[in-house]
Amino acid sequence: MPSWYAPAVDELTALDTQAKGLMQQKKSAEAAALIVKGEAMSQRLLAVPQPTLAATEAASDLDELYGRMLFSNRNYGWARLMFQKNLARWRYWKPKTPETAERLKAAEKEIADCDRNLSSG
Repeated sequence: MPSWYAPAVDELTALDTQAKGLMQQKKSAEAAALIVKGEAMSQRLLAVPQPTLAATEAASDLDELYGRMLFSNRNYGWARLMFQKNLARWRYWKPKTPETAERLKAAEKEIADCDRNLSSG
């Protein structure tokens, strides 16, 4: 991996943690700013051939946070799109681990929640 890769993974992981904390504090505007900042980092990390599990997890966490934010704002279709990225990401991840299986299961549940809200609206 390039020399910038591991520090960028650490930075995105820290950003995810910060954004999650801000969401829990109901500071969605500040969390959204961090999520937007993390998007470019996430794309860069995933653009390398065979991204690491840590990078994929950090990108997944960012997408999941963004999806939850969209869901809480009743943007169910857009939230579903973010959760769908995680579904595809973890469905095809190799090697499968208990953690990746749990992440896949979480994405399936989040998509089902979106679908339920889309069909009732």
